[in-house]
Amino acid sequence: MAFTDFSAALPAPAHPPANPGYGKRCAPDQCPRGEADFVHLRTREAAIAAYIDRLPEGAAIGYKALAANIADYGQQACGKALNFLSDAGHLRRVKEHLRLEDNSFRWVTHTYFSRTSRDDAWWTAFVGRLHGVDLTELERRKKAAEAARAHNVPAPDVPVRAEPVQPAATPTPAPAFASAPVEPAATPAPAPAPAPAPQRPAPSEAYRILARLGRTEPRMTLSARECAALESLAAEWLARGATPDHLVRSLTAGLPQPLRSPGAIARTRLENKMPPEPFHAPAHVNLAVMVCMTCDVADNVKPLIRGVCLDCREEMAAYDAAEDAGVVIDRVPDTFLAVPAQVNVARRADECRAMAGFKARPIPQQMHAPLGQARAE
Repeated sequence: MAFTDFSAALPAPAHPPANPGYGKRCAPDQCPRGEADFVHLRTREAAIAAYIDRLPEGAAIGYKALAANIADYGQQACGKALNFLSDAGHLRRVKEHLRLEDNSFRWVTHTYFSRTSRDDAWWTAFVGRLHGVDLTELERRKKAAEAARAHNVPAPDVPVRAEPVQPAATPTPAPAFASAPVEPAATPAPAPAPAPAPQRPAPSEAYRILARLGRTEPRMTLSARECAALESLAAEWLARGATPDHLVRSLTAGLPQPLRSPGAIARTRLENKMPPEPFHAPAHVNLAVMVCMTCDVADNVKPLIRGVCLDCREEMAAYDAAEDAGVVIDRVPDTFLAVPAQVNVARRADECRAMAGFKARPIPQQMHAPLGQARAE
C-alpha cells in the first residue's frame, strides 16, 4: 500500500458540548463579527474570546474544557482569562431555576457570551428579562427557524437556450431574357427546438433508506413503486427521532420464513412499530440570578462588580500585579510534568540533611574510568 503524504497532520478533535441544557449561550443584539472585536483586550484574553466566539451554542466553555482544547494556555490561565472577559463586559454566568411540567425544579448554569462589550446595567436588565421565559417555546422556535433556513434552497439557474439565427435569404437575380419576374424560393421554416427534459427531484432520505434495504437483507428488496408508497411512513419515523440504522434494523430483523411479500411486511412494521412523538417537558424560568465567574456566589448574596465579587476581584488585582512584576504564578510543579526535571539526588540529600541539622555525607568519588575511556587508553 502506497501513501502519498507521510507528514499530513491528524484533524483536531471538535470542541466538546456541555451537558444538555448547559453551556454557552449567545447574548442578543450583538454587532456583526469583525477584525477589531477584541483589540481592547490583552493577547491571552483576545485569543480565548475569539475562540469562544466561534463555538456553537451549548459548547462547554469552562476553564477545563478550554484548556483541553487550547494548546497555548493551561487551566489556571483560562480561568483567569474568563474573569477578565467578564470584567471587560463579554461574559456573564447566570443560574436559572427551572420549573418543569411535573412541578419539579432544577438549577442550570448558562454562560452568556457577547461579542459586543456590555456594561453592568445592560447585563442586569438582560437577566431581569429571563424571569418567566418559556424555554420550550424558545427551543421550538429556534428549531423551526433552522429547518426553514435548511429548506430554503434557491432554485438552480437553468441556462436559457438561444434560438439559432437563420441567415437572411439572398434574392436571386432575374434572367435578362425572362419576361415575367421569377418568384424567390421559399425558405423552409426552422424545426422547433426540443423541449428540455424535466429534471427529477432528488430522492428523499426516507426513499433512499427503503431503496437500500435489499443490500442489508436481499429478501427485503423493494420496487420503485413500493418505495414511493412507503416513503411517507419512513419519513415520519425519521421526523420522530429514529436514526437510519434503527429504521433498517426494524424492517430487516426477525423476518418470517418464507417471505413472500416484502412490501406488505414493510408497511405492517412501519405502521405497527411507529416510534412515539418526542415529548419535551415545558420548562419555565422561575428565577434567574447572576453569579460570580469564579466562586459562583449569587448577586443577591454578595455584590458583583462586572460579574466578579469583591473577594475574587482582589485575587484578580494580585494576579495582575504578579504578572506586571514578572512573577510566573502559573508554573506547573515538577511532580506534575510528564517528564520530571533531572535532579542531583546526592546534592538534594545533602541539602535535606543540612536543613535537619545533620552533617553532610561526603559524595563518593568515581574510582574507575568509564568503559569507553579505558578502551581508548
